Amino acid sequence: MDPSFTAPRKATLGGGCFWCLEAVFDLVNGVLSVVPGYAGGHTKSPTYEIVCQGITGHAEVIQIEYDPSIISYRELLEIFFEIHDPTTLNRQGHDVGPQYRSIILYHDQNQREIAETMIKELNSSGKWSDPIVTEVVPLDHFTPAEEYHHKYFQKHPEQGYCQFVIAPKVRKFQHKFTSLIKKED
Repeated sequence: MDPSFTAPRKATLGGGCFWCLEAVFDLVNGVLSVVPGYAGGHTKSPTYEIVCQGITGHAEVIQIEYDPSIISYRELLEIFFEIHDPTTLNRQGHDVGPQYRSIILYHDQNQREIAETMIKELNSSGKWSDPIVTEVVPLDHFTPAEEYHHKYFQKHPEQGYCQFVIAPKVRKFQHKFTSLIKKED
């Protein structure tokens, strides 16, 4: 094996609707894949229909596979905290319920420490008037969402939710993180 090779790593994040997060992180240089799904709950085989009822404990999340030689976990979290409101409990805009909560599901102790340090720094910075309520918990299990949720923004850019909720988040990312956008081949 090439000694300069860095194995891909995973990050699992929830910050409202998984369509929004997927649309943004698909654009990030160093991100190899983004899969929408469910995590953080107690139901063994969650589906969109039961997660939307808010009774499973699961959040809508994305699981990112990334190349740490191109983008760091901390940079992924910087994007994450910029594109959603981590100070609202169980809601993002009009999406309300525990399935839309802000959550970081860490894969190892290093990710946990980075997330907790960032939250302390952001709370101290005064960026928001309210404290961050983002949960930082270990990833127990990730269940990919049904196929029709994958690449939703790419497949349905004309849909109202895509135009009025997702597109502004994508534009915000593109404006704020220009240097982190994937280059076109």
